[in-house]
Order: sequence, then structure tokens, then C-alpha cells
Amino acid sequence: MPPIVNAQEITKAFGANPLFQDVSFTISDGNRIGLIGPNGSGKSTLLRILAGEVATDSGEVSFRKRTRLACVEQDSRFQPGATVRSVIEGALDRCGVSGTERGARFAETLGRAGFEDLEVQATELSGGWQKRLAIVEALVQHPDILLLDEPTNHLDLPGITWLEDLLEQAAFASVIVSHDRYFLENVTTDMVELNRIYPDGSLRVHGNYSEFLEKKEEFLHAQSRRQEALENLVHGEIEWLRRGAKARTRKSKARISKAGELMGELADLNQRTRSTTAQIDFSATDRKTKRLIELRDVTCTMGTRELFEGLNFILTAGMRVGLVGPNGSGKTTLLRLLQGDLAPTGGEIRRADWLRIVYFDQTRTLDPDVTLRRALAPDGDSVVYRDRVIHVAGWAARFLFTGEQLSQPVGRLSGGERARVLIAQLMLQPADILLLDEPTNDLDIPTLEILEESLIDFPGSLVLVTHDRYMLDRVSSIVLGLNGKGGADTFGDYAQWEAWQAQRSKSDAATASATAQTPTGSTPAAPTTTRKKLSYLEAREYATIEQRVEEAEQLVQAKRAELEDPDNATDAPRLVSAQAALDAAQHALDALYARWAELEKKSG
Repeated sequence: MPPIVNAQEITKAFGANPLFQDVSFTISDGNRIGLIGPNGSGKSTLLRILAGEVATDSGEVSFRKRTRLACVEQDSRFQPGATVRSVIEGALDRCGVSGTERGARFAETLGRAGFEDLEVQATELSGGWQKRLAIVEALVQHPDILLLDEPTNHLDLPGITWLEDLLEQAAFASVIVSHDRYFLENVTTDMVELNRIYPDGSLRVHGNYSEFLEKKEEFLHAQSRRQEALENLVHGEIEWLRRGAKARTRKSKARISKAGELMGELADLNQRTRSTTAQIDFSATDRKTKRLIELRDVTCTMGTRELFEGLNFILTAGMRVGLVGPNGSGKTTLLRLLQGDLAPTGGEIRRADWLRIVYFDQTRTLDPDVTLRRALAPDGDSVVYRDRVIHVAGWAARFLFTGEQLSQPVGRLSGGERARVLIAQLMLQPADILLLDEPTNDLDIPTLEILEESLIDFPGSLVLVTHDRYMLDRVSSIVLGLNGKGGADTFGDYAQWEAWQAQRSKSDAATASATAQTPTGSTPAAPTTTRKKLSYLEAREYATIEQRVEEAEQLVQAKRAELEDPDNATDAPRLVSAQAALDAAQHALDALYARWAELEKKSG
């Protein structure tokens, strides 16, 4: 059967610089293609070309007859007053579904999505549920191809799991622009990277994200060897030309022509392989205080709903906290409590004196009419970073912006470029604590990796809310989980939190099933388990877990020594705090041992 989509040598440019050039690819039945690339490489534009919203400058895109296509944009937009029900009914109207089939599609699609109130207005839903609704609006049309632009943005971790299961079981093909590496690892059958470093403008690999990384490394290694060989050849030809080559013979003319071709190929290869990365490095203060924020029996309610109660937690110097929980569990609210923007309903929050907190808000916006120059340096033509004056052009270059872009309105930048502007603004503020609410949205994978390294090296403390599970695993030293039902607990890492959540769900389901269905005296069947080999990312985790266990053991010993310090014996608050810190360290160590055993078993 012919492919659903066949794109041949398509090119698209805005202004003088092309986004991509002469890119060719196909989409066939069952493909789940992960589309990645640097910010500004044209990923979203390519999706819009496939959706028929943007025309190519050259090349051709052909579709199989009667192909149905649906697209989910990065930002979900719904008409004012539209309800969940009316959004889905509108989608059914647009694709001409009626009668019995209409009711069946409506019930089946919404049943899988988990919406409980169909009359709630779409604009009143949280960002994650708006994203779910946009995906459901596309699914109900029964597309042959589903185009998804950063679908995990705003989804909570259960929502991402829901989407992964949905795509893995789907009969349609999909093209997914995403920076979520675990999501790409779990979902994709093929990976495509748009990048000028490749001769054809893109690299396609059959397999998931880890297989793509291996093939990309092989390709770049081969390209590097070719580049080295070309440099040697060109050097030899230049020496021959310098000796005064005679151009009168046919052989000499051919050699001169060949030398020109080699120089042109080398110049093209050098241009394509010249790469830069954003320079991200947060500023910390010189604070020596160890205990920064202490939460004692903190309770917070919103209206009639209790987000969490009796929360006890101490944020100490150098601690990197990953804050997780379902949408609506109170993650952003807790950040605002730490910031001091909100007061708790009950309990007490103590902060160290003169504490400097920098907050990265997930609802952050930039004035689209302000120039890039003013966004980066609002007070003049320079900024002060770590007591050093840097000209705005040099500051812009750290974040991969050119001098020509400085006069460009911020509204014309891509989502990832705007995210880099916000990080640049954040870096100018020295901090004891960074509060980061979804900082990864719209960033490309290379910039994400630089951001991760910077957060790991940041000497202050941080609290990180992100749906990027890979970043959580790399950056956080402890995970604080909110269950959305008033409870909270600490965990060694995200894997332990996920296992705890799964166990709770299984226990709840088993209890409900036993109550409703199990006859008296019967015994439920034991669950079956399937052994799997380690994935690429699990193998990387396994390689470092022994060192992490050793560090966790040292931390437990240090916390026990603090607890046994005689100075604490007569100070009840310090004694309680020391015990809580020891419990948290022991909890984290136990979780690491459990995870180590799990990976040992899987590695078989």
C-alpha cells in the first residue's frame, strides 16, 4: 500500500534564512514519528505544512486519497462559553458524523479521556485538561494521521501516561513534535531530526529515541571522519596549487576543477557542522545558612477542596526537590506558598532572614511588541551578570541569538526562543532558592541538556515542577509527591513515586473489585509479571546507581550525627527537624536500594 503522505524536497523560509531545505520523508500506516530538532529548525512549521495551513516554497506534499488528518497545536484554544460537550459535538459536526455512530464515538472517546463533567466550560479547565480536551477533539474525528505539537506540555504525569497508552494502541499514524525524552522513548516507532548538520536536512531512524541516539552518533562519527579526510585532501591540493600548477593541460584543468569541488564540499560540511549551545548558568548568593524554609503542619485549601494537610518539610541549602503530583494537586500553589505570595490555611512557614527567592512562573509571558534588545536588557545596552557588565549583543549570543535579531519583536520568536529569553532574565537574579514551574516547555533537547547541567551545578536550593521525567531523575535529589487528595510524602526519586502511585491504584482497584465481585471465600489470582531488558535510559541509570547509593548512605550518616548532637537534646524544634531530616534521608536510601534491586532483576 502506498504511504499516507509523501513529501519530496520541500523547502520553507521566512525572510532570507530557510527553516529547512529539500527535506523528504514519508508517513505510512502505523508510523509513530517523533520529530525533533533545535529551536527555530521548523518543526511546528512542518506540521502546519502537513495540515495544509502553510504552503511550501518549493517541493511537493501528496496525500493518499480520502486521508483524514487532525492536528493538536501547542496552545489549546477554545471559544468562550464552549463546554466539553459542545467542543466534541462541534468536532463531530465538522466531520459529518451522525446517528448511532455519533453517539458511539462520543461515548467511547470521552470515556477513555476521563472527563467527569461534560458541562464545564473549556476555558475554565486547567492547562492539562485543556490539552486532553484538544487531543480528544482530534481523536473523535477518527483521523488517519494525528499531528501533535508538544502534546505533553501542561499535561501532568498521569496525563502523559494516558497519552502514551492511547498512542501505542492507536490504529492511526502520528507525527509528534516533543522534547520529552521518556515520552519519545516509550511511544515512537521512528525518529526524525530536522537539522542543518545533515546533508539532506534531516536524519530518520527506525526505532525509538535511544536507538536514534545510537544511529545519530554513528552518523556524526562517520561525518567527522569524512570532514577530516577532506581537510587533508584540500590541504594537499592547496599545496599543489601554490607550487604553480600549469593549467594548460587537460589533466591539470581537471585537477584544478576537482580541487574546487573538494573545497566547496569542505566549506559546506564546515558550515553544517558548526554548532553552538546556549550558555545557561544561574547565579547563587553567598548565603551560609543551612535551613532556608521550614513547613510545619501546613494545610492549604482552595474553596471547599483541601489540597494538602499536615505537610512537614524542611528545605535546606543545596537541596534539589522534584515536586510531583496530578493536575490540581497543588504543586503551583505550594510554590506560591514557598515564595510568600500565598498564606497557608493552617500551620506555619518559617523562612531564613533576607532569603532571596527567584520564581519561574509557568504562565510567564513576554510583551510581543517589545524588541529582543529591550527584553534582554530593559535598562540600556548592557546587563550586569555576576558583577560583570556585558553588552546586550554578547548577552544575546549566549542564548544563540544573532545581532540581527535584536531589533526583532519578541512576538516573532519561536516558543523555544521565547523560553530562552525568559531564562536569560532569570539568570540575572542571584538566588538562594530557585522555584521553577514547568521551565522545560518549548525548549529543544540540546538546550534542555544544558539547563539540566546548570541546575545540577547550581549551588543554591531549588524546587522543580516539571512533567519531564528524565529531567526529574537527573536533577532532583529528593521527590516530594502530592497525591491530590490532601496527602503528601517524600521519595528517593521519581521511579519510587511512580511505583507508590501504581501500588495505590492497584490496591484501590483490588479493594473495589473484591467488594463488588469476589465471592466469599474465593482468592484473587496472583498478577503475572513480565521481565524486560533494560532500556537505554535505564542502563544509564543503572550505571550510576551504585554511586548514588554510596552518597545516600553518607547523607544518612551525616543526618544521624546531627540528630545525636548533644546541642539538640534541649532544643525540641531542632530535635524534631533533625529527626525529620534523618527520616527523609533514610527514606531516600531505601528507595535507591529498591530501585537498584529492580534494575538488577531486569538486567537479568
